[in-house]
Amino acid sequence: MWRHSRCHRNNQPIRDDIIQGRFVANERLKVSELAEWMGTTTNPVREALQQLRGEGFVVMMPNRGARVRAIDETFVRDIFEIEVLIEPALTRWFVGLATKADLNALEDLQARMEDLNFADPHADSKLDMAFYQVMYDRHYNRHAVDLWWRHREILSAISRQFPTSLIRQTSVINEHRGLLKCIESQDADGAAAIIAQHVEGSGRHIIEQMRLIKRRT
Repeated sequence: MWRHSRCHRNNQPIRDDIIQGRFVANERLKVSELAEWMGTTTNPVREALQQLRGEGFVVMMPNRGARVRAIDETFVRDIFEIEVLIEPALTRWFVGLATKADLNALEDLQARMEDLNFADPHADSKLDMAFYQVMYDRHYNRHAVDLWWRHREILSAISRQFPTSLIRQTSVINEHRGLLKCIESQDADGAAAIIAQHVEGSGRHIIEQMRLIKRRT
């Protein structure tokens, strides 16, 4: 049984275990048991479950407590449909104020990702996150940025469970290179269109991998 040895005051451990499948769909999450396993009191667990409810990982049912929502195609689709609206807007704003230093930082991160060549999913995920942080971290709409950050964390954790196909690897590199060219030429509309394509492609790839595994089981 899953166990954590120290007290956690956020939802990360429970969320990770839901994503990794250690908690199955519709499984009841009992506050007292989670508190015991995590080595904490019940209040932090209740707070974590409320956060997970807000993120869509947990469903609260009257007289039945908290239950795990399935991490399925619908869950992934819902997140990507939101991201395809948020990220182009964030990108368009960034292009309008991007400096040479920003572009140099993005080009350096892109070169490091290409050198890594998808060999280490965790390292690649960190570099990819850093790439977009350069673009979005200064945006004035902190609610939008926080939502983007939360969704990216979730999707990165899900995508690391699956191999990245050669076709998708090529698409990611080409999309990033195209994005850099648009930023350099201050083509905000072009950059936003590439980001929308990138987000949709990532979503389709995760869903395709989910379907492939489902056919094998």
